Amino acid sequence: LKSVTDFILIAGYHSLTETILRYLQDALHGISRNIHLFLPYRHYQSISKIHKIYSLFDYIECIKEMGSADNSDTEVSEATHKNLIKDVYRVSNMVDNIPQML
Repeated sequence: LKSVTDFILIAGYHSLTETILRYLQDALHGISRNIHLFLPYRHYQSISKIHKIYSLFDYIECIKEMGSADNSDTEVSEATHKNLIKDVYRVSNMVDNIPQML
């Protein structure tokens, strides 16, 4: 849990030097070494479907390419996604709606 906390705190820094990115990498190694600790809390008892944790491993490369991720979030895109899904659901006949929505 310390590695997850370290990662979250370090990722929010405004300025990320190579040294800080190494600290971030160390936190990721700690997460990967202890990922099995999440299993008792998973419904499927499988680590392979923890997509949000696996996406963390691309984080450092993204920071190097695009810069710091401070003050960024997914709130706008999530709200847009919810509205789009609701719009598509409304135009379906609401019976067996998933294939219609896809």
